Amino acid sequence: MHASVQGIKARKGTRAHRALTLDELKQRSLEEILREVVKQQEALTVRLPEGDLVAIQPAPALQPLPVLEGSMPRGWKDAVYQ
Repeated sequence: MHASVQGIKARKGTRAHRALTLDELKQRSLEEILREVVKQQEALTVRLPEGDLVAIQPAPALQPLPVLEGSMPRGWKDAVYQ
């Protein structure tokens, strides 16, 4: 982990996140930064020199779709387009 990283704990019930400046990230590759965000499961806020903020956070894992019982009548798809 980068020596100048300051840990910031989020409120209870939310993900932890870190805040860094663009200068603190310049020596690291984008791939390294993104992999660390996913591995740590924490958001990263980057402050640009102009003061704007960019947030990077891992997306939640999607749940598998349920398998439903039943069947569709023959020709159902063709009927939609007629």
